[in-house]
Amino acid sequence: MTKQAMNDQAMNKPGAQHKQAFDEPLWWGLFSAGGVCFAVLLPAVILFIAILLPLGLLPAEALNHARASALLFSVPGFMFVGAVVCLPLFHAAHRLRHGLFDISVGNDTVNKTLMYGGAALLSVLALGLVVAGMLS
Repeated sequence: MTKQAMNDQAMNKPGAQHKQAFDEPLWWGLFSAGGVCFAVLLPAVILFIAILLPLGLLPAEALNHARASALLFSVPGFMFVGAVVCLPLFHAAHRLRHGLFDISVGNDTVNKTLMYGGAALLSVLALGLVVAGMLS
């Protein structure tokens, strides 16, 4: 690509060649879903587990070990971990990737691989722990 073509592309001039990123809608969808979970589900989890339960405003047996294990190591627990852990990981990965792109750190392809790969690896680990608990 010539220098003029790169300048035209950077300035979005008509006739400029544009490389289509076919995977961007996937990453933006995961970013959006993770943001919703950050904003809606995570504060509720913090409210119940970190505030109401220790203050004694919920019955102690509401989250004893046996009940918490039964809830976590089930299909709804699997979905809960996916919503509260995995989706926010992809939200954070997307923010970090675009932050690095904005300040021109590293190669975008490498950053994309590291950020989304890390989020995927941690998601598989979190969900794998739930599945391991379900099987035991």
